[in-house]
Amino acid sequence: MKTKVLHCPTVVGGNPSQISRVQNELGLDSFLITLKRNSFDYSVDKIVLRERDNLLTVELKRIFAILTIYWKFDIVHYNFGTSFASPLYPGKPGEAFFRRFFRKVYSFYTWTLQCLELSLVKALGKPIFVHYQGDDARQGAYSLDAFEYSIASQVDHHYYNKSSDSFKRKCIERMSRFADGIYALNPDLLHVLPKGSKFIPYSHLDLSKWLPSYTQDTAQPLRIGHAPSHRKAKGTHLILDALESLKKEGFDFDLILVEGISHEEAYLRYKSVDILVDQLFAGWYGGLAVEAMALGKPVLVYIREEDLHFIPSEMREDLPFIRVTPDNIKEVLKKVLRMPRTEILSVARASRAFVEKWHDPVRIVSKIKADYANALSKRGKTLCVE
Repeated sequence: MKTKVLHCPTVVGGNPSQISRVQNELGLDSFLITLKRNSFDYSVDKIVLRERDNLLTVELKRIFAILTIYWKFDIVHYNFGTSFASPLYPGKPGEAFFRRFFRKVYSFYTWTLQCLELSLVKALGKPIFVHYQGDDARQGAYSLDAFEYSIASQVDHHYYNKSSDSFKRKCIERMSRFADGIYALNPDLLHVLPKGSKFIPYSHLDLSKWLPSYTQDTAQPLRIGHAPSHRKAKGTHLILDALESLKKEGFDFDLILVEGISHEEAYLRYKSVDILVDQLFAGWYGGLAVEAMALGKPVLVYIREEDLHFIPSEMREDLPFIRVTPDNIKEVLKKVLRMPRTEILSVARASRAFVEKWHDPVRIVSKIKADYANALSKRGKTLCVE
C-alpha cells in the first residue's frame, strides 16, 4: 500500500498544491486538506470549513478534523508553520477591551488545542514536517537589527512588534519539538528557524504549462512589469518614483502594473512584459519572480548577501537576476533601458534555464520524499510507492 501523505492546513502561494500533485506522480498517495477556501482557487482535495460557518460550527469542525483525519495518513506535512488548530496571536493592537479579552481567551484555547493536536499526531507515530513561507517566521526586531534593508523597515509598527515576534518564536519552538524536518521557502527565515532547518526553493509551477515567451527583441518600447501585492513591502513607491523620473528624462518605456486582477489575467500580463521589477526589501525573490522567469522574463530584485550561505553554492553561482537595492533602483533601471535588446534576451533565456534547474518540482519533491523515507526508517517503517 502506498504511503499516505497529508498536507494541511492552508495552501499559501500554491506551493502545497504543487508538492502534493508531484508526490502523487512520484508514487505516493498525497492529499491536501485546507481549513478555508483559498482566494486564488489553488487545487485542494478537501476544505473543512464553509464561509457561512459560525464560530461554534468552525470549532466543532476543527476539533472533528483533528480527531478523525490523522489516523488515515502515514506522514503529516504542515505548511505556513501551523496546524489545524492554528494558534491565534493574542495581542492585536487598538482593539476595544471586550474584543481584546475575547482574543486572549480564544488564543489560549487554540494554543491549548494545538498542543493536544500535535501530541496526538506524535502518539500515533506520524512523522511531522513543517514548511515556513514568510511572515509565519519572519520577525521585525531581528530584521531591523541584522539587515541594512528589510520589510520591517517599511511597514508600520503594528505589522511586526515585540509581542508578535515573541509569539512567533514560541510557535516555532513548539513546532520544532514535534517536527522531523523543517523547511524554509525563503533563505532569510533560516536566521530565525532552528538549526538543521532546510532551504527548499519554490516549487509551485508546472513548468510544462508555463512556457517561455521571449518578447525582448521586439521594437516597441520596453515593457516593464511590476506587481505591487504589498506596496510598502515591495518598495513600490521607490520603483514608481524612479520610473517617473526616468520618464521625465526622456526614456521611453511602458509600465504594466499587475494589481487587483485574477491569476489568469495576471498570467497574460506577465507574459506580455519584457522585464519584471520584483521586490526591494525582502532580500530574496518571490513566487511571482519564479513565474516571470518561467515565462522568460528577466527579474530586477534585491538579493541579500547575508542570506546566500543558506542556499547551495551552485545555486548562488547560477542566480540570473539583475540586482538592485532601494538606493540604486533608478540607476539600474536606467542601465536596463540602455541595454541592447540582445543582452536583455540573453538574461531572459538564463532566467528560464534557472527555473528549469532550481525550481523543477520533481527535483525538489524528490528531496522531500527522501526526507520522508528517512523519518519513516527511524520508526522502523518503509516508504512505499506505487
